[in-house]
Amino acid sequence: MAKTKKSENIAKQAVNPSSNALYVLEVFLIDGPITEKFAAENPVVSRTIEIKGSNTLENLHQIIFKAFDREDEHMYEFQVGGRRPQDPNARRYCLKQAFSSSDLTLALTGDVSSTSIASLGLSIDDAFGYWFDFGDDWWHQIDVINIQDLAQSGKYPKITQRVGASPPQYADFD
Repeated sequence: MAKTKKSENIAKQAVNPSSNALYVLEVFLIDGPITEKFAAENPVVSRTIEIKGSNTLENLHQIIFKAFDREDEHMYEFQVGGRRPQDPNARRYCLKQAFSSSDLTLALTGDVSSTSIASLGLSIDDAFGYWFDFGDDWWHQIDVINIQDLAQSGKYPKITQRVGASPPQYADFD
């Protein structure tokens, strides 16, 4: 048992959070307005994304939006450091200008447009949440699969793998 604990500790060590680092993230759809038929045909819906440490959470939102074939923009939030969706102890990042209430603004940790991926202090095997469309409540879990010290040249962020179909953004439950 101690051997397993030691392995977990080694795996959880943070990699240098350089803006040149490459983060490999697996984004799972964990909840949302999908039909039973869609869920049966697509038991797992995930996308693998490569993103540089210098990219922002706003860039991450944009590539997730594209990866899941969404059509209409809505509010969204990233929740980092929590144990579950809506964990009050998680650090919350969204577009600050979207909220007019000072109570909501005070609860935010940062603005997605200015928060880099590298600044989040992520480690391999960490997971964090992404909530899209505060009315339909599309919930995603983002797992940190790998962090490389240096991204190869190329355009980032990018989608490298798709598992399962993209659900329609507005399900027809008829």
